[in-house]
Amino acid sequence: MYIFAYIKSHVMDYNKILKDIYQEILPFRNEGRQADYIPALAKVDPDQFGMCLETVAGEVYPFMQADTRFSIQSITKVFALAMCLSLRGEELWKHVGKEPSGIAFNSLVQLEVEKGIPRNPFINAGAIVMADILLTELEDPEDEFLAFVRRVSGNDSIDYNIEVALSEREKGYLNAAIANMLKYHGTIDNDIEDVLMFYFKMCSIEMSCRELAHAFLSFTNAAPLDYAGYKLTSSQIKRMNAVMQTCGFYDEAGEFSYLVGLPGKSGVGGGIVAIYPMRYAVAVWSPRLNLKGNSVMGMKALELLTSATQESIF
Repeated sequence: MYIFAYIKSHVMDYNKILKDIYQEILPFRNEGRQADYIPALAKVDPDQFGMCLETVAGEVYPFMQADTRFSIQSITKVFALAMCLSLRGEELWKHVGKEPSGIAFNSLVQLEVEKGIPRNPFINAGAIVMADILLTELEDPEDEFLAFVRRVSGNDSIDYNIEVALSEREKGYLNAAIANMLKYHGTIDNDIEDVLMFYFKMCSIEMSCRELAHAFLSFTNAAPLDYAGYKLTSSQIKRMNAVMQTCGFYDEAGEFSYLVGLPGKSGVGGGIVAIYPMRYAVAVWSPRLNLKGNSVMGMKALELLTSATQESIF
């Protein structure tokens, strides 16, 4: 039974809402499986759950394993987009599109048809292009990328997980094929191996739901972004939210928009972050994925959150 008992009020009891949501989604706890095609992620206990919501007023609502760090994987692409958009501005969109792909995030077919220009920054090809841009623009891209993530999250202990990065490189045949096709079409400039290893390191960053929720407050558009020398206007943040809304969930972006109604980004580590502009950011983590690569319990939890609170962009 859906928990529609919470009608929008001046003070939302998010603690109770999160607890009730968890009870509602328990029947789904054994559905899906973790991303075991990445050897290091295959070792992760799939039966974990964490969630955290933070408002622009600084109110924090952690639930269960909200402080357990996990590999954020494709969620990192939002941080990369913020940095690339700050560095290149509108010129960025000459190298990567902003349209939904409608196909798997690691597909080669569309990339070949469209002459090496990725549909959007959140599929693997688009993120590899952004990794190449950061390699070109930055003197020490690995350190500077990590410094940016640490600044927006407010925690200097966040780091890469090298075991996960090397594990992804070991089995990263499709990503290597994507990088080679991008190189063939002249979309990337740097050495393929350098680009791939930086991309895998970015994806390997480990954060908790609490840290992700805090970091994504920067994209709620409550104020222009200004961290570690990177600046984004309110207009640029609005456009980032638009791309998250239409492209943030692989080839399930339409379903997430339909069910949840918030911009956000998922990762195959089981994490999802969503934004209610001008109000809050919320992160959820549960490693079991559906066939599209999105967290089963995470998708359901966010659907119930916006249904229970009647808080969505629609």
